[in-house]
Amino acid sequence: MITIQLNKRDFEYDTHSLVKAFFPEEEVSVIYEGEPEKEKSHLKISIFYGENGIRIRFSDGEGQLLREETEEVVYEENRKETKNHLKYRLYKMLQSHTGVSLPWGTLTGIRPTKIPMAMLEEGKTNREIAEYMRETYLTSPEKTALGISIANRERKILQHIDYQDGYSLYVGIPFCPSICLYCSFSSSPIGLWKDRVEDYLQALGKEIRFGAEAYRDKKMDTLYIGGGTPTTLSPEQLDWLLGDLEQRFDLSSLKEFTVEAGRPDSITREKLQVIRKHPVTRISINPQTMNQKTLDLIGRKHTVEDTKEAFFLARELGFDNINMDLIVGLPGEGEEEVRHTLKEVTALAPDSLTVHSLAVKRAARLRLFKDEHKELSFINNTDIMNLTERFAMEAGLYPYYLYRQKNMAGNLENVGYAKPGKEGIYNILIMEEKQSILALGAGASTKVVAASDRIDRIENVKDIKNYIERIDEMIERKRQGFLKYGK
Repeated sequence: MITIQLNKRDFEYDTHSLVKAFFPEEEVSVIYEGEPEKEKSHLKISIFYGENGIRIRFSDGEGQLLREETEEVVYEENRKETKNHLKYRLYKMLQSHTGVSLPWGTLTGIRPTKIPMAMLEEGKTNREIAEYMRETYLTSPEKTALGISIANRERKILQHIDYQDGYSLYVGIPFCPSICLYCSFSSSPIGLWKDRVEDYLQALGKEIRFGAEAYRDKKMDTLYIGGGTPTTLSPEQLDWLLGDLEQRFDLSSLKEFTVEAGRPDSITREKLQVIRKHPVTRISINPQTMNQKTLDLIGRKHTVEDTKEAFFLARELGFDNINMDLIVGLPGEGEEEVRHTLKEVTALAPDSLTVHSLAVKRAARLRLFKDEHKELSFINNTDIMNLTERFAMEAGLYPYYLYRQKNMAGNLENVGYAKPGKEGIYNILIMEEKQSILALGAGASTKVVAASDRIDRIENVKDIKNYIERIDEMIERKRQGFLKYGK
């Protein structure tokens, strides 16, 4: 147990996230001055906010002082600067205490490319941005270069996107063939909900009609159908959904239309033929790993051969923009297993490849699984991420978007690689938060991006039964949100 004690309720999330990054396997508790510790800690970090500075003390489980420093900043004069100073000093002390350096330095947010992107828009050079990131956030040279290169590529890709009058549409299908051990998304096994899928689609259709009317004066740039696994729908249901979207929304300015086919065990020739009937430009076929032992362990009900057959079938039917998702850090997988997956996947020659560092959230069963199977390793490190980059680049796939998550293995990142012209535009837009995204379906979160860069969210309930029964409330929630925030 590690305890963070604060004398004021300020920067709790930032300090907790940074300490957790250094001690990913530890329980980290935040308390306030005068409160007792929840349980005995082997390390106590005390942070005192004063008028002329911020004092940080490290003490051991017996209360013996290990180190103490004061950062002389005027507290609350400039909150961003205060936060950066606090995290910088805390990082240095944690680094000295543990002997560990984090690849992303003090950055604990999920969108590190927003920093170089904003500086590029201010007219800063790559060198100026690199110096700022290394000096302010202590990012490694490799991650600094990666972030800046991706920001430059994103800016070029997005140069024709209309942020003011355009928008993107997300449609969620919250069903999967089975639930993977690591999953914490809003998805449910299709077998348990097969009798309610039509009810769900009926409710979704109602929200689609409202959304199309609400956004009739805006131009749609990208459309993404995700989940869950959209191809758990029957061919007839999939055809109805795609047809209804075409009928209700104006797709004339659409630059990208993605259907996340996802799980190979949900893909059939008939479903792919249905998708080809509609103006879909991009699909995903996601193996996660090409090691059968791991697939069985994590609850994926498909084989390596199923993945290959689904991919070849999609190519046969004319799909020329196929993404594949991989996860590194899966149980029992080290560099050898990841190398095997990369060889198998790049031999298929996908148009884009998204490499995820495993992030085990509280809701995922894998947290329990880790306790039950302590003999299995959960490994991700810079060497493995460099390996994925090397394989991607040799396959003609270049990094184009990046994001991070809490509790991510190795404190690393997720990176999207693509052939030139095959980048997932929606992926960039949702990460950079420059354009409003209308989101429909259970668990979907609409983002309204104002001209002032303020972002407001209008969220649907995650539970499928609640979504079906409360669809009128979800629509009214959007209606009121649009009146308050705009679109």
